[in-house]
Amino acid sequence: MNKYLIFLLLLFSRSAFAQQQIPLDEKRHVDSLTTVLRSTSTDSAKAIASFMLVEYWKFKDTTQSKTFLIKGRQLARKSAYLRALSHFYEGQYYYNWNVRKAAVAFAKAQKALSAFHTPAAYSRQAAAWYNYALMNRDKGYEFIARITLQYVLPNAEKAGDKIMLAHFYTQLSTILMNNYQFTKASNYNNKAIALLEKTNPASTNLLFAYLNGVSINCYDGKPAAAKILLQKAHALLAPFPGSVNYTLYYYNEALYFTTVKSYQQALQSADKGLVLAGKYNQKQLYQQFFFRKYAAYAELKEYASAQRVLLDIVKDGTLLSSVNDKAMIYGELAKNSSLMGNYKQAYLWQTRHQQLTDSIHDNQTELKINELETKYRSIESQKRIAHLQAQNKQAELGAKNQHLFNWLLGTGCLSLLVILGMVMLNAGNSRKLAAQKEINYQQQLHELEQKQQLKITKAMLDGEEHERERVARDLHDGLGGMLAGVKIGLSGLVNTNGGVEQEKDLYRIIGQLDSSVSELRRIARNLLPETLLKFGLEVSLKDLTEFYMRDGLHIDFQTFYIQKDIALSVQLNIYRIVQELLSNAIRHAQAKNILLQCSQNDSVFFITLEDDGIGFDTAVLEKRKGMGLENLKNRIGYLKGKFELRSVINEGTTINIELNTNADA
Repeated sequence: MNKYLIFLLLLFSRSAFAQQQIPLDEKRHVDSLTTVLRSTSTDSAKAIASFMLVEYWKFKDTTQSKTFLIKGRQLARKSAYLRALSHFYEGQYYYNWNVRKAAVAFAKAQKALSAFHTPAAYSRQAAAWYNYALMNRDKGYEFIARITLQYVLPNAEKAGDKIMLAHFYTQLSTILMNNYQFTKASNYNNKAIALLEKTNPASTNLLFAYLNGVSINCYDGKPAAAKILLQKAHALLAPFPGSVNYTLYYYNEALYFTTVKSYQQALQSADKGLVLAGKYNQKQLYQQFFFRKYAAYAELKEYASAQRVLLDIVKDGTLLSSVNDKAMIYGELAKNSSLMGNYKQAYLWQTRHQQLTDSIHDNQTELKINELETKYRSIESQKRIAHLQAQNKQAELGAKNQHLFNWLLGTGCLSLLVILGMVMLNAGNSRKLAAQKEINYQQQLHELEQKQQLKITKAMLDGEEHERERVARDLHDGLGGMLAGVKIGLSGLVNTNGGVEQEKDLYRIIGQLDSSVSELRRIARNLLPETLLKFGLEVSLKDLTEFYMRDGLHIDFQTFYIQKDIALSVQLNIYRIVQELLSNAIRHAQAKNILLQCSQNDSVFFITLEDDGIGFDTAVLEKRKGMGLENLKNRIGYLKGKFELRSVINEGTTINIELNTNADA
């Protein structure tokens, strides 16, 4: 395999992230859990069995998965730990089809489980953190690596579960592999294999470690080592022909055959995997098998077949979730079209590819991963010291608990009397609780009304901007063109007819046409700020202040730390707010000097406007309801902002505004 193809395959190699930790003997696993649910076991045991079935069915049948999630939550009502655990399995239910909801559920799980300090809780916290990172994979491998090193591995170590620790070593090796650090990736993966072969042979975790090793060695150009691990993985799977893990096996088998240039066998393996990925609704893997087929067809120089595969990938869209992936696919389509002699299509795809790559910046993922790994190693010694201190504290706590137990035994009778008093107080508390529920209901109702009002405001503002844009374009393209045409015609008439040159009225009309065209462009500019769309908020605001400046009026515009990644709709609202403030100051304040400051701190955007105008009585402002002021308040309210106005007659006016740039998210 050439280096460029290795890069492409690595770009789309994320299947190892989506491993499902189910025993290889799936039938026996499901039967045992079903037996627990049908037995007279405790509700806690049945809840755990239901939750494990949620994970089993998440790929195969989401309806079944949801059924067991509901049942598990019903059985877990009496246990605080199991209620916390239910958030984790809610994330498992959403895992394969709603990334956003899955991420929210895993975040709730790790927060709720942090209240419990047992090995099982630490184990689930580690898994919740890792799955949360996977659901946010669009933030890059650096984000997944940071979460793994700072939260996942420390919790796995606290759990004392060597099997889980080995599993996350495998996941960390996958992250390193995807960043071309094959030596480090191989070291972590070999560490996981050695640990699992001793403690948990014939397990799903060991199968994943073998297959992950196949990928690492293939990308590192070591097919002999990859073949050994592939054979070991096949030996583990052979007794279980119906295992869902065959999909991942065929994925790595196709990779191995591509590495050793057995492209026909690679196509056969990919076809087998496609059948299983479709059966188990594994969308990501399903599309990655198509990319494996593309790699094989490209090496076989069957460009027409390769082109069909790429177009199927684009049509599905699963592998186009990030800008990098989309740019790479478009680049391959351009190259393949060129090889087929279809230069028109090659040009179109290359244009799309170039448009995307122009917006992509290099990141420092590898460097940051190394830094995080160093931090992780440096805190390991601190954790050992903390563990010894915790043991000493636990011994002291045990002695105190014994003393406390003796004291509690003597006060048992008094406690009974206290309980009786609590029963009497309970009736009063119930009434208070009912009143509090009513208050909470009113608060929720008020919040719903506020949300509805925000939706209405957004619709109004969006409609206003769309209408501004339409009118601006009609004026500029329609009436502006017509006036310019009339001017050109009259100027041509003057140049071609010598007798007309003496007509002063004609020159006056031409001058009026010039003024009309300028005024028309000014109106169109106010309606649609093109500099905002082309160059961003800071440049457009500077352009706006320069536009308003004239003899007798100076505007001092200052900016501090304005970020360029603010949503376009928020930028437009900020622009309109500043435009309204400047317009009011110029029209009403009779100011000679205006100071405009715009700054940003994280998601908070600050606007300060001061003028030396005539000022006004702010009490009068409360009685007026002009459209300008109402629009200003609507935009500030829509961005969840704050508005402060101070004005003194004959001394000027100061306005301070705070806006939330995430309000439109």
